[in-house]
Amino acid sequence: MRAVVLTRHGGPEVLAVVDTPEPVPGPDEVLVAVAATALNRADVLQRMGLYPDPRGRTPEIPGLEFAGTVAAVGERVTMWGPGDRVMGIEAGGAYAERLTVHERQLLRVPDHLDLVEAAAIPEVFLTAWDALVVQGGLTSGRWALVHAGASGVGTAAIQIATAIGARIAVTCSAGKAGLCHELGATLVLERSPHDWLADAMAEVPSGFDVVLDVVGGEEVDRNLTAVAQRGAVVQVGLMGGGRTEVNVGLLLARRCRWIGTTLRARPLEEKVALTRRFAAEMLPLFDDGRLRPVIDSRYTLDDIAEAHRRMEANANAGKIVVTI
Repeated sequence: MRAVVLTRHGGPEVLAVVDTPEPVPGPDEVLVAVAATALNRADVLQRMGLYPDPRGRTPEIPGLEFAGTVAAVGERVTMWGPGDRVMGIEAGGAYAERLTVHERQLLRVPDHLDLVEAAAIPEVFLTAWDALVVQGGLTSGRWALVHAGASGVGTAAIQIATAIGARIAVTCSAGKAGLCHELGATLVLERSPHDWLADAMAEVPSGFDVVLDVVGGEEVDRNLTAVAQRGAVVQVGLMGGGRTEVNVGLLLARRCRWIGTTLRARPLEEKVALTRRFAAEMLPLFDDGRLRPVIDSRYTLDDIAEAHRRMEANANAGKIVVTI
């Protein structure tokens, strides 16, 4: 099969399309013929040698999400059969024509979506829903604050919060504000050079019940200032850096929770539990149109380096999809 491998760690030029052996599904696994994958910040970090695949497989094939059709199933698989349209997350390997995944990590593709559109769903919607609702406790009528509102996670978070009846404020650059408004953001705050914190607190003086942050760095103190009493800050990324000066007294004053989280390194059982709950509670919202993938651009597998360059330039609004 054709797959993108890391020839070494470094810039986009280290990504190479090569022929590799096709994986064989285990007893509880499904072999998926991948139609499309999508980029995530973790892919860029992995390429740079900063976020390795926890499975340690060689050759090193990046890619955390996919959509495609079932090509074959293991002997104990009961949920899926050849030809079924599926999507899901994996710890790596999605930049390829085939991959294997545990049957209970797969989600059905909504009937009205094609496979390329579906590839833009799994990682960001699972991440946003897990951070806001499962861990953050967001419910109807409460306020969320999400950074990088026009990113993949941001566009998913806006839709999820709106769908459950919560109110959501997002930060973004001026050129991406229109998309955030269109998706249903209650309040859109322009990032630097504007002071989003002052604007946010003027609008929501009691603070935000859940803060979803993909930035880190200098935003940490601002998040702890903006969070409501007994609220939660859920850290899902560090685009702005992992080291900063923090006023720990704000944690005490707010009596809040500051939660660090990732999906990639979780045990299989936790991923399965999260996926099955998402299938029951969120997947129906794609069927009735309340949730939808937001696609910024589409690339082919052979143009994977250009796709990475677009993500690193922060030029995308929504997901960057790669057709296989």
